Amino acid sequence: MNLSSRIIYEDNHLIAINKEVGELSQGDKTGDITLIDDVKAYLKEKYNKPGNVYLGLPHRLDRPTSGAILFAKTDKALSRLSDAFRKGEVDKTYYAIVTSEPRCEEERLIHYIVRNESKNISVSYEREVKGSQKAILSYKLIAKSDRYFLLEIKLETGRHHQIRSQLKAIGLYIKGDLKYGAERSNRDGGICLHSREIDLVHPVKKEPLKIIAPLPESDIWPLFSKLDKDL
Repeated sequence: MNLSSRIIYEDNHLIAINKEVGELSQGDKTGDITLIDDVKAYLKEKYNKPGNVYLGLPHRLDRPTSGAILFAKTDKALSRLSDAFRKGEVDKTYYAIVTSEPRCEEERLIHYIVRNESKNISVSYEREVKGSQKAILSYKLIAKSDRYFLLEIKLETGRHHQIRSQLKAIGLYIKGDLKYGAERSNRDGGICLHSREIDLVHPVKKEPLKIIAPLPESDIWPLFSKLDKDL
């Protein structure tokens, strides 16, 4: 799907994209083309901009995930957005498809996460351990099919692989997420974790802003497509 069809919000200060599975938010050791590169190219062509295009990234999404990701088109917007993310003033909601029924319909999880950088994995513990960071999220079961269960997840902290790690700690595995316990990979190589919604105060206009990313059209997501029609 081309980039212009995946823009879910744009004004003079911000642009939000519905990221696809496999896209890199920002550069890594692979050297692959990033979403930042693609968005810059889009802005350069659309607005016929000479020279370099400014684009800042106040947060990121893991490569195998999909959904709403927000970029700043000005230095002022980036500075204010980064500050808002750091202070926890941005509400982030994710959808995750898991392969077994959760133990509760709603639950708030508190763990202590240790990141293993060499293996690029995070482990969640019930008690504080050396080098750990407190991680908090809440989940709610919002839909289910014969074999899969859709969770709405709200993050209170932003830790490395937090959702994937905390769900694994209570025996829930995100479909396709081999790294965190799933039995099988997805055909597209991604995982069924989607950044559904970002709620914030616009960094320049100072107005409430809600950004919602439509569900992916691949893998098992169409089972839950009615959720988009209900918006």
